Amino acid sequence: MAGLVGEMDDLKVDAPPAQEVENGEEDAEEEAGAVADEEGASSSKKKKKKKKKKKTASAAGEAPAAAPIGTGEANGDVEGVDGEEGETDAAVDAGEACAGAAKKKKKKKKKGSAGVPTCPGGTGSKVAPARGVTGFTDSYVRHGQTEPPTIPVEDLFEEGSFPEGEILEHPRDFNSFRITSEEKRAEERLQYAGLYDKARKAAEVHRQVRRYAQSYIKPGIKLIDMCTMLEEKNRELVRENGLDAGIAFPTGCSLNHVAAHYTPNNGDDTVLKVCAQSRFPGGPFGPPLWRECCAFVAANPGSNRHLRATCSGARNVMFPRLVTPLLYSQQHHSRFGATSTLAHACAFVWYGQHGDVMKVDFGTHVEGRIIDCAWTVSFDPQFDPLLEAAREATNAGIRNAGIDVPLNEVGAAIQEVMESYEVEINGTTYPVKSVRNLNGHSIGPYEIHAGKNVPIVKGGDATRMEEGEFFAIETFGSTGRGHVVEEKYVGALKQLCDSGLVNAYPPLCDVRGSYVAQYEHTILMRPTCVEVLSRGDDF
Repeated sequence: MAGLVGEMDDLKVDAPPAQEVENGEEDAEEEAGAVADEEGASSSKKKKKKKKKKKTASAAGEAPAAAPIGTGEANGDVEGVDGEEGETDAAVDAGEACAGAAKKKKKKKKKGSAGVPTCPGGTGSKVAPARGVTGFTDSYVRHGQTEPPTIPVEDLFEEGSFPEGEILEHPRDFNSFRITSEEKRAEERLQYAGLYDKARKAAEVHRQVRRYAQSYIKPGIKLIDMCTMLEEKNRELVRENGLDAGIAFPTGCSLNHVAAHYTPNNGDDTVLKVCAQSRFPGGPFGPPLWRECCAFVAANPGSNRHLRATCSGARNVMFPRLVTPLLYSQQHHSRFGATSTLAHACAFVWYGQHGDVMKVDFGTHVEGRIIDCAWTVSFDPQFDPLLEAAREATNAGIRNAGIDVPLNEVGAAIQEVMESYEVEINGTTYPVKSVRNLNGHSIGPYEIHAGKNVPIVKGGDATRMEEGEFFAIETFGSTGRGHVVEEKYVGALKQLCDSGLVNAYPPLCDVRGSYVAQYEHTILMRPTCVEVLSRGDDF
């Protein structure tokens, strides 16, 4: 019905100009009839009568008479000589032409009404490349967030209206009643409304912060700088306020064989590397690399001392077939100049035989409701299957999680997906293994590990998930042994841990030379459904 109403409206809009043209035609025909013979006058009267009938039908909506009259008029003159049969054919042709014109006009109107979503308040942010405006992830674009984000999330949404995460039905037949149960819905409204809002606020902060982090994480960035920027933005958008809101734990940025719990300290000059050969097929010191490194040196006058110190202290580990970076750059100093020398230093600091695989794991909380979410970054495409394995295994765990589901069944589903992948690194194929002694976990108020573990391999604990619980579903895929060990502490830090003054969360490492990828989401066991709180359009 809506389509029909729209077409009739278009016809009614076109009717007045058609009537004016018809009146003009009638006047012209009357003048012609004054000088014509009796037969011509009779034909003119007959044509007038015919046109009046057509006008009446158009007003009643029975026939589309509002035609482009230019063609109809010419045909009408011929029809006046040929007779009534010719006039009838012309009326049909005019009606068909009118219908076609009306449809074209309607299509044009629809095209003009479509547009890019705009922000109702503030200048708003530009939609980032490869990101569409979806129902919950990019809602800050429509609500006036800046680019980069600077407005606390609580200023973008009214209380109780923070975006909902992805909604999934509880698995298993015994949970089929939950999604439509009015009793469970009433229970949610009475008991959990405030809880949901706090968790969703923290989740929206996480989405916006990680979108910001993804925009500046590039090869060559210092890990300490990356973590500092991320945590400052996290505090800003959550509007840090003591124990009421803030970051949930230190940001993790574990590289390669280090699976988790690595955080850089002040003075740590570790940078994120990309594979030189994959980025510059012509060789690690081809023209593109020269231009990029020289541009960096020109823009960073203080890089001289830092790069020379980094290179002079380097051993022949990353580049076994080459001399040390400093000596290599000194050999080219006389040929390419001082700027080129530093460019070579940049090349050895930024680019290796293999790129880095970095796990970014950070959390945010609102009144103790923690969102724990992680993803993996790599600028070397040969690691894409490894990242995909961890991402899809996490999604499989989420799909199989639900109220009264045994935790070991979730682990079995994760392992099945994870170990169906393999990855080829420099011509050698490695199976992707689930790291069997790492797992997801339940989350409590102000407690990141609340007691229950979600395995990522089959077997293990058959404890069931319960209504109202939060879980971090996280998976780790490795090209190594699939088993991590703790990195030992040294010096004063070991003494603090031994004395119990600080809690120990040492870096967890697989065998050196291997690569580990991680993905993680926080989910909530609602009475009616499973809500993936941290879901975004990035992963």
